Amino acid sequence: MADIQEFTIPVIAFLASIILVQLIARNRHKTRLPPSPTSLPIIGHMHHLGPIPHQAFHKLSLKYGPLIYFFIGSKPSLLASSPELAKEILKTHESNFMSRPKVANLDYLTYGSADFATIPYGPYWKFMKKLCMTELLGTRTLEQFLPIRRREINRFLNFLLKKAATGEAVNVGGELMRLTNNIISSMLLRTRCSDMESDADEVRKMVKELNELGAKFNFSDSFWFCKHIDLQGFGKRLKEARDKYDAMIERVIKEHEEERKKDVKDRGDVVKDLLDILLDIYEDESAEIRLTRENVKAFIMVFISEWNDEFCYIVPT
Repeated sequence: MADIQEFTIPVIAFLASIILVQLIARNRHKTRLPPSPTSLPIIGHMHHLGPIPHQAFHKLSLKYGPLIYFFIGSKPSLLASSPELAKEILKTHESNFMSRPKVANLDYLTYGSADFATIPYGPYWKFMKKLCMTELLGTRTLEQFLPIRRREINRFLNFLLKKAATGEAVNVGGELMRLTNNIISSMLLRTRCSDMESDADEVRKMVKELNELGAKFNFSDSFWFCKHIDLQGFGKRLKEARDKYDAMIERVIKEHEEERKKDVKDRGDVVKDLLDILLDIYEDESAEIRLTRENVKAFIMVFISEWNDEFCYIVPT
């Protein structure tokens, strides 16, 4: 009995010291946090949001101040509601807040956040930013795409003239969106958007599905106990959507790779599109950072998701 007591007392003292240290550390940590409204188990502060979140945030800021510690489920966040704090966060301390929170649906669709928009701040993000500014969206590249923009604008104007000659009504908003889609897709993949092909509906559905799934609220993002549980049934839909996109973009990439194997004389005066520039870096073994095939596909997906899915279909020019 004495032996048990000699063993039990040190164990209890050790456990008590650990709990005490954790409580002290937690209290110290809390003193450095901004004020926070009352929270509820599991949902955190979500009951404060109401039907119009931005108005609810304004009311909270009037009560708790311009900086609030806010939990969406189990996900902590900061709510800043003054120009001065916005400047501190977005400019003065920009590097501390540049990484976007990981979103389960987007992470899966973009091959594990292999794109530029959702990747955490770091060497790859810096490399892709520099690449966008100097190569992909630089002045020289945009000037090379000037004939594409002129061609599509001429087609748009000719279309309007023909409709005017026959007295037909035109959905100007829709045609302007189609014009924008055609310019972007031609610059991106050397292809045009059109709704004239038989399988256009499938491609429109794919783009719409990618956009919808990427914007859906996933419980696993905010509730830790849902992390490995697919309560909303997103798993199958995400896989089907990405598989469709992967099949389409893989076909386009292979077509580009076959075209790139031809001699310069055989290719003619072909302006490199953005996919060609990405493939140049993908194949460059001496590049500062090697791009993977998933990086290329995810980067293209970001642009494709911006297309208006009502009109867009990929066809060769």
